[in-house]
Amino acid sequence: MSSPRPTPLQTLVAQDCNRMAWRGQTGHYEVWFLTLAHRESKTGFWIRYTLESPEAGHGPPYAELWFCRSDGQTPAKTFGIHRRFDIANLHSQQRPFVVRISGSELGHSHASGSLSGDGHNIRWDLHWDGQNRPHLLLPRALYSNPMGIAETIVLSPNHSIAVSGTIEIDGERYELHQTPGGQSHLWGKKHAYGWAWARCNAFDREDERPTQKPQAVFESLTVRLRRGPVVLPLTMMSMYPDGLDGKEVAFKEWTDLPLTRAEYRTGTYVLSAEGPRTGLEVQFSCSADDMLRTEYVDPDGTPAFNHYAGAASCTMLLKRRLCPGAAWRIERTFRSNQGAQFEWAGRAGDSLVRKRHVLVND
Repeated sequence: MSSPRPTPLQTLVAQDCNRMAWRGQTGHYEVWFLTLAHRESKTGFWIRYTLESPEAGHGPPYAELWFCRSDGQTPAKTFGIHRRFDIANLHSQQRPFVVRISGSELGHSHASGSLSGDGHNIRWDLHWDGQNRPHLLLPRALYSNPMGIAETIVLSPNHSIAVSGTIEIDGERYELHQTPGGQSHLWGKKHAYGWAWARCNAFDREDERPTQKPQAVFESLTVRLRRGPVVLPLTMMSMYPDGLDGKEVAFKEWTDLPLTRAEYRTGTYVLSAEGPRTGLEVQFSCSADDMLRTEYVDPDGTPAFNHYAGAASCTMLLKRRLCPGAAWRIERTFRSNQGAQFEWAGRAGDSLVRKRHVLVND
């Protein structure tokens, strides 16, 4: 497995932020996931490489490989499967970063693999230009002491990437060329009591000029932290209206959190933030039939139920005002028709989300 302990994450380049945090300890889970928005077919893909090291008394450690197709045009084609492997099938190296599960692997600039079960045969071979700096979703102070007060740490080593390659599902082949994608890494001791997450970097063109601006990028995270009988909601979000080379509009530091609001339920995730001169209003939406429900298990054996939409729609308003107290004006409007991803989760499943992510066996 991996060894040397990493230095504080804010000092690392992006590929180092994918390095495995697990060193054989119990009470740990870890996930590397990739999302893709194939705009030509209005199809989203979600690929996850995971490990679980339960607390003592809850079984041996294991790895899992996950795949989901979200078809925005034909919801009946939306499905998800995952397969469990003995931990001996998990291999990792730190630099260059690679995590491999039974022949399927993820690196900082590529992903490949295959998965079968529940009547499906899937194969993917993807590559992109790995990014140099990670995107931090949480307040920066949390990354200087991972696991100090946070039960889970999350970041995006490849916040917004252009992915090329192929995905083949049951003989149907998707050719990807500069397809918008993103890759994230999370690890911890326990999932939040509840959460919602979203990403979109496949917004529709604002105009038809050949000098189209670089692609806007948005990512958000809402967590509900439970401390005894008290549940504390926190929402963090940021966007790059002109792509990652432009200026970030962010609401994710401790001083920003009183300025943010979010609500989520079946098929919708609505966010807002207002600073002294800049504000955001964002809505993700889909139908219940566009979502997949799956059950996660924390290292202590507690279940969490996640509801994922890989081909959702998004509307985002960037607002400005001259000074605090002045009237807001909408500076830019961004829309994505079934090119966004979002999820929400809690400690009970949503009965309105009938499709299940299926654990397959040999």
